[in-house]
Amino acid sequence: LKKQGSVSGRTNAAGCPCLAMAGTNRCLSVAVSIALLLSPVLSFRAHAPATSLVTVDEAEAKNRPVSKVITLLKDMLKQLEKEAEEDEEIYDKMACWCETNDKEKTKAIEDAETTIAQLTTSIEELTAGSARLNTEIKNLEKEVAANQASLDQATQIRQKQLAEFNGEEKDLLESVSALKAAITVLSKHHS
Repeated sequence: LKKQGSVSGRTNAAGCPCLAMAGTNRCLSVAVSIALLLSPVLSFRAHAPATSLVTVDEAEAKNRPVSKVITLLKDMLKQLEKEAEEDEEIYDKMACWCETNDKEKTKAIEDAETTIAQLTTSIEELTAGSARLNTEIKNLEKEVAANQASLDQATQIRQKQLAEFNGEEKDLLESVSALKAAITVLSKHHS
């Protein structure tokens, strides 16, 4: 029964083929329509007088295909009502969850936007500071290079002066030694 009435061979959650119609509401409307169409036929037979030509035995009525369809439709209706209640409960929970999360997420978004604005301002200030410091670094590197050149020149001058001083000192020490030797020789000669 599940696949015979189905065009695509599928059934919904309640097991109803409903000609591959998607959705609980569509299946429910089909079930109610069939039940309404068949209810006058059954009520006529059920309420017919016992003396009429058509007598209906209750056991026979339960085994008739129409009764089986009606029973199946009633079961489907109960199942669909149960599923609708469950869906409503889930919807209520989700709606509550969405409202709660909406407030939290809205506040989180506002906080994040405030933080983004603060960080953007901070980045701009720090970028300006970085540019200023980079300029100062370049100027200081030029100054250090100039000072290094001056130091190198002064070092060369000092090395030259040291070499001259060492030469003069050597000459003076030799002169002092020669004078001491001369004094020694003269003192021996005059004594």
